Amino acid sequence: MDATTGVLIDGVWLFDYLASVVWTALRVGGFFMVAPIIGTRSLPTRVRMIFVLALSTVLAPLADPPPLLSLNAASVLTLLTEMAIGIALGFTLRVAFEAAAVAGEMVAQGMALAFAQLADPLRGAATSGVVGLWFYIAFALLFFAFDGHLAMIDLLVQSYRSLPIGAPLVDPVQLASGAPQFFARALLVGVSIALPLMMAMMVVNLAFGVLGRAAPALNPIAVGLPAALASGMLLMSVLIAQLKEPARALFDAAFAAALDLTR
Repeated sequence: MDATTGVLIDGVWLFDYLASVVWTALRVGGFFMVAPIIGTRSLPTRVRMIFVLALSTVLAPLADPPPLLSLNAASVLTLLTEMAIGIALGFTLRVAFEAAAVAGEMVAQGMALAFAQLADPLRGAATSGVVGLWFYIAFALLFFAFDGHLAMIDLLVQSYRSLPIGAPLVDPVQLASGAPQFFARALLVGVSIALPLMMAMMVVNLAFGVLGRAAPALNPIAVGLPAALASGMLLMSVLIAQLKEPARALFDAAFAAALDLTR
């Protein structure tokens, strides 16, 4: 084999590999577009693009894309399917973090901090409650402590093994059958996290309400609001040590539900 033939063969291999990277980037890009923490405005778009291209380059040999080179209906359908799969996987993981935000919003009602709003790039919203953002950051730190970022990469690898590019999807009803159960579980975890603080803050507010009726000269708002805020902050400092196991169980359920979407 002469040098010209070798260069030609290498060029063909390179273009095939670039095509594989592009096909892989569709699912990976859809995943990073809505994934928790990484798929938010807190991370610049260029950095996300670098992550997508770097990860797609590594996963391309595992993806085994179909040889769809022409612009036809099958190629367009496969393209949309790959993006939809990535978005579904990322959104499932994001629901677990929204459970933390819901818990924070519920706690904020009893702490008189429901009106306190702050710019929230982590959730992709304009503003969010301060307490909800605190819970969201706590879950984010636990997520990285549990090596959740590595589990996300493993989730993408498992998705390509169970559902290769171009493979026909299962029945959509069967595909989404586990999603309502996980959403209900995420809401239940959020309520269970917030419930102890809600009950404690209700007792504090009731105590100051009774005190205001017993001593009308005492202003319950001037005394009760600082006391509720101080009690809430103290209870949140105690709760942070108890978030580990509920967060771990919720993350495990989120990854299991996301993996079920590709089976």
